[in-house]
Order: sequence, then structure tokens, then C-alpha cells
Amino acid sequence: MKRYEALASDIEASIRNGTLKTGDRLPSVRHTGSSRGVSASTVFQAYYLLEARGLVRARDRSGYYVAGGGLRDAPPETTLTSRPAEGPRALEVSDQVFDILEASMSRQVVPFGSAFPSPLLFPLARLGQFMAASAKALDPWRTVDDLTPGSAALRRQIALRYLADGLPVPAEEIVVTNGALEALNLCLSAVTRPGDAVIVESPTFYAALQALERMGLRAIEVPTHPGEGIDLDALAQAIAAHKPTACWLMTTFQNPLGSLMPDAKKKALVELLARHELPLIEDDVYAELYFGERRPPPAKAFDTQGLVLHCSSFSKSLAPGYRIGWASAGRFARKVARQKLTTTLSTSVPAQLALADYLEKGGFDKHLRKLRQTLAMQQASFTQAVGHYFPAGTRATRPLGGYFLWVELPAQVDALEIHRQALERGISVAPGPIFSATRAFSNCLRLNYGHAWDAHSEQALQTLGRLVAEEAS
Repeated sequence: MKRYEALASDIEASIRNGTLKTGDRLPSVRHTGSSRGVSASTVFQAYYLLEARGLVRARDRSGYYVAGGGLRDAPPETTLTSRPAEGPRALEVSDQVFDILEASMSRQVVPFGSAFPSPLLFPLARLGQFMAASAKALDPWRTVDDLTPGSAALRRQIALRYLADGLPVPAEEIVVTNGALEALNLCLSAVTRPGDAVIVESPTFYAALQALERMGLRAIEVPTHPGEGIDLDALAQAIAAHKPTACWLMTTFQNPLGSLMPDAKKKALVELLARHELPLIEDDVYAELYFGERRPPPAKAFDTQGLVLHCSSFSKSLAPGYRIGWASAGRFARKVARQKLTTTLSTSVPAQLALADYLEKGGFDKHLRKLRQTLAMQQASFTQAVGHYFPAGTRATRPLGGYFLWVELPAQVDALEIHRQALERGISVAPGPIFSATRAFSNCLRLNYGHAWDAHSEQALQTLGRLVAEEAS
């Protein structure tokens, strides 16, 4: 247990045993740090974690207080590992996914089903200044100098962020892409051929299933725990039985579960795949949105064979709409660059230069600290509201980062019917079946807490809870 987790655990125990009661003010950050012999940063991370659990609330210029009803209202945690059907299977999911997503694409709809956080959380005006400056000062030769791999300046900044986390990734290994989704698709096409089988989690991100379907690949769904990620024993058995060609996994704040694979488990995952010479396409777009003391290392941090193709972007952490992502593809970097060359050729040069300049000026980490705190607070409010408004039998995950809750409804509830009824009332949700090759998870929803928590969103969640209760009765 890390220091901030130990501190949070002690405070939570004091709340549960009644030593700290609703409305009590927690000791100041300075006092707690001094008495426990830890830094102010550690105390803040502990308080953020308690906030995410719905146990404490921050008050402006006043401090942290024990939240009223936090223990009562938070729904029980989802803890069961999934049990998907065994073996590879062809996919027919895209039509259903498109139908559900297209029906939710309106600014008038409450975006609980959205895949994106609120665009109001990002410094778009400041980024626009950098964009204008980069376009005005653009050297014409920059449009061709680094055509396919991307801007040398941006790749250097990305490499520096890897280095800050202890990963010595050379800039030459990085290919800048049109968002993470292009990076993931390029990596998938670089390591597979039509007819191959690919390991995915269960549930998994629907875009992974769509990519496999489009490329004529088969999916092998492997049991996954909502807290700690994919089951390594089940993964080893699937590899032995079905001889997959690659894995596509999210080891950090997985979409839709929000699960975070522990460091030791990530290391064991990479070692298992290395023994089988099996490439891992690592979708890591949410890692900057952690609520703990440090950014969780990716599986790539444990890769010594160049088998991990690490993909990420700035879309979820800094610049939605700029569509700037990248792949650090290890031994497959050259193949990925060639795939890029023969598909989209290049990524917007002004956008790349603007982001490189922004990263160099040092504003990114300050923005991230504010973003993480906002998301942690919104998760706390959202989680308590789910516990308060949804019927008995509802369970939900407890993510330590990102902006998704995976909500398990009473068994008799049909998530697709809830989606239909909610949409009629101007509320979008992401029903569980779109995250499965077999349309499983029929009583589950993915809910987005990355938008402002206010009276309007609370009323929408109350309405959603009423629909679920009526369906469950």
C-alpha cells in the first residue's frame, strides 16, 4: 500500500467507526503532513482518493469535511470477474454501435453515454494562441521535413514525458498519428493479417471490436476483473489453446470498467507475452487522469523485447479536437510508420507544432493537476447519486482515474431498453452489449462523469435511476 493509500485507509476507518462524523472537518494538509511525516502532495492525494470514494468533500477556502451520506449512498462495488464464452469468434458489432452512438450525438442530450469528457475542461483558448503563432511562423519546409513520423519537436516532447516516468523511449521510435485510434489501428494492421485471432478484455472498448471486424480479425474475449484488469491465468490458457497473433488491452483505467492493473501484474503480463513472442497493443489514453500520487506506469515500462506497441494521445488530457496521438511501437515502429505512409500520410503540422510549443512552455502539468482534481470531485458526486437514486441490487466500479463508471444493474434490467427510454427523455447512456463480441453485459451501463455535475445532471441521473427501478420491478 502506498503512503497516500495508507493515509486514506486510516481516515476511512475513522469515518466508518464513528470517530469522524458527518460534517467534521479533516485536519489541515499541513497538520496531517507534519503528524504523519509525509509531504503535502501525499496528503492531497489521500484526500482526493477519499473524495473519489464519496467520503469527504472539499469546501472553498475552508478545507475538507466528512461528506453527509457518503457511506450510505455509495453503491456496493462491482467485484466479479467476467465470464465470456471461450474461443475466437467473428464480429458483427459495428451497426449496433453506430446506431447507439449516432442517436446520442446532440448537444441537447445529457452526455452520460459520451466517450469524451467535457471540452470545457481544457485550455482551448490558450492552445488556440499557440496554434495561431505556430501557423503564422510556419517554415514551409516543415510541412515535408517530418512528413510521416511527425514533428521532431513534438516527438521530442513526448519522449521527454516518457523519460520523466522512467521510460527511455527514443524519439525515433515515435510515430505521430491522427489521434490514438489511428495509432491503434496502424499497430493492429502492422502485426496481424485477416483471419488472425486477437485477445481482448471482456468487456472491451467497442472501437477495438469495430477495428477487428473491419480488418477481418477474430476476437478472443478473456475474463477481466473490474478492479485489476485481465485475468492472467485465463490469458495464459487462451494463448495456449487458441494461438492468437496479438493482444489489444487497456492496462490503465480501462474503458469501460475503469480498472487499473497493478504494477506487478503489468510486469507479469509483459513477461507472459514475451515468452510467447506475442505483441501487445497497449491503449493508454487515460493514464494522465490518475487520482493517486503518481502516474501509473504502462505495461511498456516492463518491456525489454520491443513487443509492446504503446498508443496514446492528447485528446483526453489536453486537446480534444486536435486529433494528435502517437504510437511508440518498439520493434514494429518501422512497420507502423510505413502503414501511416500508405494511409493518411501525415498529421496536421500546425497542430503538432502548437502542442510541442505548449508542452515546452510547461503549462501541461499545471492543467493536469486541476483536471484530475475536477474529475475526482465529479466522480464522488456522481457515485453518491447513483447509490442514492438507483434501486437496490445496483453495483458500480470504483475507478482510481479516468471518467467512466461501470454500473451493474439488477439482473432483470435490459440496458438496451434503458438506453431507448433514456434517450426519449434527452439522456444518453452506453449500454453494456456494445462492449462485447457476444452482446453480453445486458444489464450493465457505462456512465460518463467527465461533464459538469450540476442540478441538471443530477436530475437526469435521478430520472435514469427511476427508469432502472421501474424496469427492475
